[in-house]
Amino acid sequence: MSESALPPAQYTRTAIALHWLIFGGIACAFALGWLMTDMAISPMKLKMYNWHKWLGVTILALAILRGIWRLTHSPPPFVPMPLWQQRLAHGLHVLLYLLLFAIPLSGWAYSNAVGYPIVYLGLWRLPDLLARNRELGAQLLVLHQTLGMVLLALLALHVAGALKHHLLDRDDTLKRMLRWRRVSVG
Repeated sequence: MSESALPPAQYTRTAIALHWLIFGGIACAFALGWLMTDMAISPMKLKMYNWHKWLGVTILALAILRGIWRLTHSPPPFVPMPLWQQRLAHGLHVLLYLLLFAIPLSGWAYSNAVGYPIVYLGLWRLPDLLARNRELGAQLLVLHQTLGMVLLALLALHVAGALKHHLLDRDDTLKRMLRWRRVSVG
């Protein structure tokens, strides 16, 4: 079944896959970030920093793909709900998209500013976004961490909204992002 044949009330398989891949990447990046910062300097800590960076670059690439997909494929309309909830959901999605770009870019810039290049998967050195500047690096680290905490709060709101629609409103808001196949009609 082609994705163009999907009913308009459902997201495409591509949109669903990108949503969950990005979520998985964010969950892993948060876990690594949380663990690695308090570790003593060791080969494992350095590995975890690299994995964290690689996840950030991967999330950024997936966010770019998701943004392109979103621009070329309209999402399904909101299920019936009050206008204020639609506006809140739309605003939340805009903020989440912005953070999907801002957080990896701030981490990349931080890494460059403190003198560490990003070598994606240990194979490809990515261009430096900034020259070395430790003072700026310290500010970028605070920005990166703060944006991460904002993302965590917004993700909690996003999940709470999805669960509210599923458990209280009993509508298809959450189900639309869980379906991988077209639902039979009739």
